[in-house]
Amino acid sequence: MTKNGSKEQELANRLLRFAVLVVHLGAALPKSEIGNLVRTQLLKCGTSPGANYEEARGAESRSDFIHKMGIVLKELKESRYWLKVIEEVPLLEGDQVHSVSVECEELIAIIAKSIFTARKNRNICS
Repeated sequence: MTKNGSKEQELANRLLRFAVLVVHLGAALPKSEIGNLVRTQLLKCGTSPGANYEEARGAESRSDFIHKMGIVLKELKESRYWLKVIEEVPLLEGDQVHSVSVECEELIAIIAKSIFTARKNRNICS
């Protein structure tokens, strides 16, 4: 496997682990009206980045890759919002949300940098 392919797989694995963390966090939320609302929103946006990243890996062009990675970034940012809601209300006690939030922030930084690099390379190749 190439060095680049290895990095791609590592990111895919991190996004999968993030989705699993989100699922576990969602399961821990209270069974109440607000808990159910937040759970549904978090599960939708928190599990989609990995699937969208897999689509980006199969992109048909650099522009398609950038577009799909933009969706990954958008969903991670929405996840960050719902994680903040869980912390601020609070809907869960202790550090249950903190580690998921830290991973979300790291993934946002990685994806944003990837988009930046892809855009820069698109302009160089044009």
